[in-house]
Amino acid sequence: MIEIPHWLDKQTDLQPNATAIELEGRVVTFNDIKEKSQRMASGLINSGVKKGDHLAILAGNRLDFVYFIHAVSYIGAVAVCLNIRLSPREIAYQLEDADVKHVYTEQEHINKASEAAHILKKQPSIIPLGTLPDSEKVMDLNQFLKLDDVFTMMYTSGTTGKPKAVMHTYGNHWFSAVSSALNLGLSTNDKWLVCLPLFHVGGFSLLMKNVVYGMPIVLLNRFDAPLVNDHIMNNNVTLVSLVTVMLQRLLKSQDELYPSTFRGALLGGGPVPEPLLQEAGQANIPVFQSYGMTETSSQIVTLSPNDAFRKLGSAGKALSPASLRVIANDGLTSPNEIGEIHVKGPMVSSGYYQHEPHAEDYLATGDLGYLDEEGFLFVVDRVKDMIISGGENVYPAEIESVLQEIKDIEEAAVTGINHEEWGEVPSAFVVVSDQSSITKEEIYNFCQKRLASYKVPRTINFVSELPRNAANKLVRRNLAQLLDEED
Repeated sequence: MIEIPHWLDKQTDLQPNATAIELEGRVVTFNDIKEKSQRMASGLINSGVKKGDHLAILAGNRLDFVYFIHAVSYIGAVAVCLNIRLSPREIAYQLEDADVKHVYTEQEHINKASEAAHILKKQPSIIPLGTLPDSEKVMDLNQFLKLDDVFTMMYTSGTTGKPKAVMHTYGNHWFSAVSSALNLGLSTNDKWLVCLPLFHVGGFSLLMKNVVYGMPIVLLNRFDAPLVNDHIMNNNVTLVSLVTVMLQRLLKSQDELYPSTFRGALLGGGPVPEPLLQEAGQANIPVFQSYGMTETSSQIVTLSPNDAFRKLGSAGKALSPASLRVIANDGLTSPNEIGEIHVKGPMVSSGYYQHEPHAEDYLATGDLGYLDEEGFLFVVDRVKDMIISGGENVYPAEIESVLQEIKDIEEAAVTGINHEEWGEVPSAFVVVSDQSSITKEEIYNFCQKRLASYKVPRTINFVSELPRNAANKLVRRNLAQLLDEED
């Protein structure tokens, strides 16, 4: 079994007084994080925590989350990252499913955690993060990390069904970070802004980059477009990870061109409308589209900066130690032929807790896409989101991209609704700007000029917001509920 020196120890040895995290005007060094995490780890051991215990954390983007995660690694326990936006019943399911022994929560979520625990017959203990004892005497802690050991468990986003606990090893996180660096490159001036939730793999992966690269991060407790723009313009932030709706809001709140020191936005969360990419280019934002999922420890495909505009709309190519293929009808596809994306690599989880390991060499992602003649991946949609109308395959993301060409439309989503003759037809849900007077007929006419007749939405619904999960990913299966609410 391969071991590496503990990554936080290594960074502290290399640059103890270097800035690791900036948070609300406070600067925290790598040595600060190491000392606090080790004292916390020792306190947890004194309270009875043992190697292999499953410890849940219910907290937002705060320093205690960072300290706790590293403390868990020093013990050899497993951190179960819980989504703070879940209901008590949803949390209870995950606590039971993951065999959680203790739940560590920030004060504002303690009632939710307690309510979740009371639902269960075997109740885990609920411990406020602020009351964790720091041991003055640091115990004998892990000095090395075994790459095959499970470090974290994160639940799938639930965009397609019941969530499952993805098991991530230290090796999964390590190779994810290193592969990203090989693809994007690293500069001594890099500073990455974190506004994705840390309990989600996209945000958590930046904590790993922080200690693996020794790169400072700016940690925000939530996404705030003006604040993110301010950090980019005035605080030397060079990189930021976003999902599509966040990029839209950044552009809306910024009038000036972005500085040349800003290397770009790493964009995930699904297919990106081309009009948005064009708008970002005009604002001097390099957008590095990526493709990944919880099961791949964040990105596994990223578009190189050199190809960002040449391959507009592509997610790129697989990261260095990873590979991908596109399968249709049990065989490899030809260039530009749509099929299901399969991935393989050391950042891919071996499976889900309480489930059989992945049976195949490659992981079937449930996403549709194609490879062009040069091997660049274009993500089309989710397999389960595809609409079959009169025998024709209709991809919601294609229609959404057209809808977002309309200036008055801020966000758009498409799903299939039952139709007596065609089986299914597309239905559009749009969020329009406050001052807009656009009509459904105008939207319909716009789509008729740009889409085949069977792709044109049969119904257009104005809504105040689209259903999203904690990672701001669109949850298309919840769109139909908006129709029920209107009724």
